[in-house]
Amino acid sequence: MIPTPLSTGQKTLRLLLIGLVPLVILVLFLWAGGWLTPERLTSDKLVSVLQQAGGEHPGYRRNHAKGICVIGTFASNGNASALSRAALFAPGDTPVTGRFAIAGGNPSAPDYAVPVRSMALAFQQKDGEQWRTGMNAMPLFPVATPEGFYALQTATLPDPATGKPDPQKLGAFVEKYPEFKAFLAWAKQYVPSSSWASDRFNSLNAFRFIDKTGAAHLVRWSMVPHAAYQAISAADKNNKDFLQQDLQQRLNQGPLEWDLVITVAQPGDDGSNATKVWPADRQTINAGTLVLTRAVPQQQGPCNDINYDPLILPDGIAASDDPLLNARSAAYAKSYNLRTHEQAQQAGTHL
Repeated sequence: MIPTPLSTGQKTLRLLLIGLVPLVILVLFLWAGGWLTPERLTSDKLVSVLQQAGGEHPGYRRNHAKGICVIGTFASNGNASALSRAALFAPGDTPVTGRFAIAGGNPSAPDYAVPVRSMALAFQQKDGEQWRTGMNAMPLFPVATPEGFYALQTATLPDPATGKPDPQKLGAFVEKYPEFKAFLAWAKQYVPSSSWASDRFNSLNAFRFIDKTGAAHLVRWSMVPHAAYQAISAADKNNKDFLQQDLQQRLNQGPLEWDLVITVAQPGDDGSNATKVWPADRQTINAGTLVLTRAVPQQQGPCNDINYDPLILPDGIAASDDPLLNARSAAYAKSYNLRTHEQAQQAGTHL
């Protein structure tokens, strides 16, 4: 068939549409980067304020910069398979590459100076999918929203004149984000342990487990240690690397273990607010045991190139509506891109 010639109006419309495509792409790019809405919180702003707090340390994470890689397996007992169809919850072992760290952006910070510690894990399923999770050794998050987290980082930046945070800025922050008071109450009475091995690490954010019928279950999880708690000692406070040294000494004597305990929400429990602790009477399920057998320095270890993005989830696990999750994912990606670019540049200078 001979195509019908386009009218002058149709030709003009086609040219306009062709010309609009790159314009739309440009607008979307500028919007995503925050250029059209400078007041909007972006991953660039989050990473930038974290770097201001921790200082510039090329090649390192912008938060939780000081850490160590760990390697082991997760031995599932099958108990969680009724809640989630994820392959790792079927009975059997799943390889795990993890990382212990302390909060903050300074990779040379003394371990005793930072009370908040973290455990990040990447579970490698046989089907190729991964589950990545980042947990913290505290029972609740300081703030409920990404805006609150950004405001917290800004309010706690040292005043150049005193080297300490401005009390007026901190007061204004607490007034605007009163949920922070619960975290302060916990922090005032918290005594850090002498070892990562005895810390309990909590997801803080809620997620949804999807079972084989497609039903969703709102959950949080914790890694509960087998090792007994011991308070940080005077000797620990004089050793800037005591956590890493203790971990290596313990692993030299044998594996370290944690139980993965799933907490199941009841109707009415808030899955969108990480500052809210669910009641202690909620159903818990022991899903299996994490067994760590080896530790490796992070700069040469397998965890160094892993972005522990909490939204890298296998079939059977899904995000909740917690707004912190998308913000964490975006900031992790930005930090990962920055540090891997810096590492590549550093490697190039040594050729």
